[in-house]
Amino acid sequence: MQRRTLLKLGLGATVVMVLAGGGAALVRPGVVEGRLTEPARSVMHAVARAVLDGVLPKDWSAQQRALLAHLERLDSAIAAFPLPTQAELSQLLALLAVPPGRLALAGLSSAWPDANVTELQSALQGMRMATVTLKQQAYHALRDLTNAAYFSDASAWLSLGYPGPAAI
Repeated sequence: MQRRTLLKLGLGATVVMVLAGGGAALVRPGVVEGRLTEPARSVMHAVARAVLDGVLPKDWSAQQRALLAHLERLDSAIAAFPLPTQAELSQLLALLAVPPGRLALAGLSSAWPDANVTELQSALQGMRMATVTLKQQAYHALRDLTNAAYFSDASAWLSLGYPGPAAI
């Protein structure tokens, strides 16, 4: 096979994967009425495991409680976003929730819940360092949303040694 044929085949496969993922995003949105759908919650749960690694409680059950509380705070934050912002986030999460979109955007072959923290961090790092601006923007959105929702709760401050704002 010639190099040109391989390049055409690769480009064609990428277009098919993105279109399949985009079509799924239209059918199964990531945000409905200001709340994450179950597939989107799965994505954000996995992203939080990767981004917050090292600050989450070490105990598994405490970690799960912290992640569930984080997802609830994330829902509250999303509900306050303007509708166009909710729509963009919905499209991103819907795309990441389906295998073709997950593979094309994040380069993650495992399903979000099945990936270990190292795989998740590697996928996010790949998005961050990508030459494609869309991947970088997606990474920053996921990371910023995760950090803002998690650290908006005062109970998360203790893991960083931050006692909270000083009384005036």
